[in-house]
Amino acid sequence: MNITPDINTVPKFIRNTVATIHHETHPFLQHKVGNEWVVISYKQALDKIDAISAWFLEIGVKKGDRLALIIENGPDYVYYDQALQQIGAVNTSIYPTLSETEIEYILNDSGAKTLIVGNPFLLRKVAKIANNCPELIRIIPAFDDFEKNLGKNALNAGVIGFKELIAEGHTLVHQYRLAINIAREAILPSDLSCLIYTSGTTGTPKGVMLTHYNLCENVRVCLLQIPVIESSDLFLSFLPLSHVFERTATYHVCLAAGCQIAFAQSLDLLAKNMGEVRPTVMNCVPRLLERIHDKAIKGGTEAGGMKAKIFLWALKIGREYRIASEAGKKSGPILSYQYKIADKLVFSKIKEKTGGRLKFMISGGGALPKNIGEFFGDLGIKVLEGFGLTETSPVMSVTENDRQVYGTVGRIIPGIEVGIQNVETRQIYTVQTYDTFSKNYQSEEGEIIVRGHCVMKGYWNKPEETAAAIDPEGWFHTGDIGRFFKGNLQITDRLKNMLVNAYGKNIYPTPVENTYLKSPRIEGVFLIGDKREYVTAIIIPAREALQETFGLTDDFFAQKDLFINEKEITDWIGQDVRRLSNELAKFERIKGFKVKRNPFSMDEGEITPTMKAKRKVIEKKYAGDIDEMYLQEADAD
Repeated sequence: MNITPDINTVPKFIRNTVATIHHETHPFLQHKVGNEWVVISYKQALDKIDAISAWFLEIGVKKGDRLALIIENGPDYVYYDQALQQIGAVNTSIYPTLSETEIEYILNDSGAKTLIVGNPFLLRKVAKIANNCPELIRIIPAFDDFEKNLGKNALNAGVIGFKELIAEGHTLVHQYRLAINIAREAILPSDLSCLIYTSGTTGTPKGVMLTHYNLCENVRVCLLQIPVIESSDLFLSFLPLSHVFERTATYHVCLAAGCQIAFAQSLDLLAKNMGEVRPTVMNCVPRLLERIHDKAIKGGTEAGGMKAKIFLWALKIGREYRIASEAGKKSGPILSYQYKIADKLVFSKIKEKTGGRLKFMISGGGALPKNIGEFFGDLGIKVLEGFGLTETSPVMSVTENDRQVYGTVGRIIPGIEVGIQNVETRQIYTVQTYDTFSKNYQSEEGEIIVRGHCVMKGYWNKPEETAAAIDPEGWFHTGDIGRFFKGNLQITDRLKNMLVNAYGKNIYPTPVENTYLKSPRIEGVFLIGDKREYVTAIIIPAREALQETFGLTDDFFAQKDLFINEKEITDWIGQDVRRLSNELAKFERIKGFKVKRNPFSMDEGEITPTMKAKRKVIEKKYAGDIDEMYLQEADAD
């Protein structure tokens, strides 16, 4: 799919699609209402988009005004966003999982004038802090019977239901049609399209300023790098559109390429929805793929006997077939025949649970463990990996469809430079581009830096933070550690995550944690060891496996004690910790650990909305437990 460079503002995507790819009656969006999937055409969407734009203009919204969203994925997000985009307003998306204090901060920092709210729970949160936000003039509930969720105190901002807003807007469209068209044509590529607030693992969240050019050029070059995306594809969207990965890699890609978007009902219903809409492409995060892997392994082996033997044989054949294929070799007749049998007996049944039509999945938001990528490759399910940050629009690299290097995040996209810089001396070891690519190239390890069309305009109202992130030569410092391996970019860890033990050894937690996450008994690992003689960890057990093994009820996980102290459980976890430690250097191995009863919580401020652990928060909160763990190990010695 080739998108021309003149499609350089977000509202041009959908207009170009209707003009050159699909008729306006072609299906665009799908969502489930009751028990039925409802299909929405481009014309139906555009009619609502124009009505909302007319209403915005009627209340005095101007180019550059910030309009906020705190709403789940769905058609309403698209209508609201496209309506504000085409009149030059700025999308300020707020994660639905944020606290009242964080919502208030973002509304005030951005100076948002309107806020669409997705459900009663969110409206109750917003109602508590709305009067602390002087710029907020309208609150727009996107559901019926919203009045009973507004609270007892009168709100300074006006409130209008989204349905009522659209109905009023329809009466205004004729009056404002010319003004909408003029506003859309007046948008410059350098104008702000959105403010996306960083998840804030440290300090106050920062509003990342992304321009129309940032987003449009990112989509254009990604479609060049993955040319197999077609206008007939159907994406299933479940990751939050408030995050830049889903917004770019699903929403904007589909707007540009003319693909359909089906919105999943929820994460819990994702598997059911996959079977219903049968997507051809889906964006996901590594943890979802890890869970699919764990369930597939469990389902294929737990019964034992012949079923387990067939399953393991199939994986072996799949691996041999994949390796031959990726090496460019033609599989012999025996291996080809064996693969067909393996696919019929095992792989096809797993693929059918995804709907049976997936061309590929794109994994982002974190590095995918190498063994998980290989597992899906063995099944014949292609998983492409991408890398980037909110500040880079987000994509900096993505796997080429015809060249897979597991454990890497793909080739640098066209039009940008990516360097590897020594963390201490600031020497730049290498600078690579799309054009300098060599499949055998490897580099030293260091901080990943980038400059080019993907780099943000800066942080909203934060010139000092902007200057600290983007140096005078235009390099944005990602804070990620990595290198080039076989020409592709490979992520090692986050710079801020790096631990330095008491002997000066650098330990990057992510690859160590990923090693232990190979265990089906372990859901999560938080590594500890900075300035310590050895490494310890807080381990989150795999709840389902724990319950099945020890016959535990939900009451066990509701106990007040934050940590599990039963020796049979810690010994059970310890068996896999010891086994997997053999894959690591001695200074990286977990020597002691505590088993946390429940996962780290966003409500407790322990993780970000993108599920990244807030290291300083966790280390401070559990300081006493961590010290106790080291004392116990010292006594044991």
